[in-house]
Parts: sequence; C-alpha cells; structure tokens
Amino acid sequence: MRAIWTLLKVVIGLALVIPISIIVLATALGILGTLIGIAILSLKVVVLALIGYGMFRLLARLLGGPKSTPQRIESLPPVDPHYEAAMRELDRELGGTSR
Repeated sequence: MRAIWTLLKVVIGLALVIPISIIVLATALGILGTLIGIAILSLKVVVLALIGYGMFRLLARLLGGPKSTPQRIESLPPVDPHYEAAMRELDRELGGTSR
C-alpha cells in the first residue's frame, strides 16, 4: 500500500509539474524569440543606415559638396589700450596683480 501511495503522489506531482513546465518553456522561448527578432531587426536598420550614409558621402563627393578643408584662423585682434590702462590703475589701487 505504501508503494501505491508513493506512486500516486509522484503521478499527481508530475500531472501538475509537466503542464506548468510546458507553459514556462513556451514563455521562455517566446521571450528569447522576441529578443532575437529585435536583435536581427536592429542589425538590419544599422546596415541600411550605413549604406545610406555611404551613399550620401559618395554623392556629396561626386557632386562636389562642401569641402572639409580647415579654415585659416586669423590673428587675434589687438589688445585694447584703454583696457590695459584700466587694469594697471586697478593694480595700483588694489596693491597687487588682479590677473
């Protein structure tokens, strides 16, 4: 009788565990499939964006778009003599250098 009771408990346990495990497995596979699908979709978008960027660069180069030559930096404007005089006067009044 003890063996039959143990066997009955095992059967009841398996009757509960097997459907629940199938549901969990299906959910896990669905989530994994969704993640793989999103990864593949993002790779497609990246490849299309790179192709579009390459075509844009090619067309810009062929049609003579804006050149990317560095601009020459002009020299700084001369120092304002009034500003320098005001700074010297402040230095004398404050008793030290303010810069």
